[in-house]
Amino acid sequence: MGGSRERVLARVRAALADVPADEPVERPSEHPYADAHSEGDTLEVLADRLLDYKALVERVTEADLPGRIAAALDRRGAGRVAVPPGLPQAWLAESSVERVGDTAEAPLSAADLDATDGVVTACAVAIAETGTLVLDARPDQGRRALTLVPDYHLCVVRAGQVVDGVPQAVRRLDPGRPLTWISGPSATSDIELNRVEGVHGPRTLEVLLVEPDT
Repeated sequence: MGGSRERVLARVRAALADVPADEPVERPSEHPYADAHSEGDTLEVLADRLLDYKALVERVTEADLPGRIAAALDRRGAGRVAVPPGLPQAWLAESSVERVGDTAEAPLSAADLDATDGVVTACAVAIAETGTLVLDARPDQGRRALTLVPDYHLCVVRAGQVVDGVPQAVRRLDPGRPLTWISGPSATSDIELNRVEGVHGPRTLEVLLVEPDT
């Protein structure tokens, strides 16, 4: 292995031999997903990918968000939901559900989380190309267990948090934080390829994609 590595590095050094050491690095410009793939704008691609993963998706405005959250929880039949400590209170202003707080000082046990009807959180970044939501355990998202134990996860994603691809997402994220990458509801398949949902996370993922008010 060492010999192969040295041969590769030698070829790299030879290719760079005539490049001035102080030459500035030119990074290629990034193109919106629509330009690169001709599949619609970034928000449309994210919504399509999430739907492919069997997530529930709704595009809403900022003004309509509290009402849409209340409607989503009503459809679910949720009466008791877990909430992270930094979730904006206005988001649940129109909902009558019981809110069960989860804080560092008083964390909910796995049994307590399992007894709730779901969890409502924000997210850190969403990736259109892969249909992935990334949570980084900030106060409006909570610790990882909060979104892995309940059977239902309602996640609010703002349009400004959506990026085209994984490289852009990685540049926005702090690698020192605990990151949870979610691509649709939890699912796996056994040796006979029978799909089983809810094995290591929520069986139902619902996403409210918030666009600016016009």
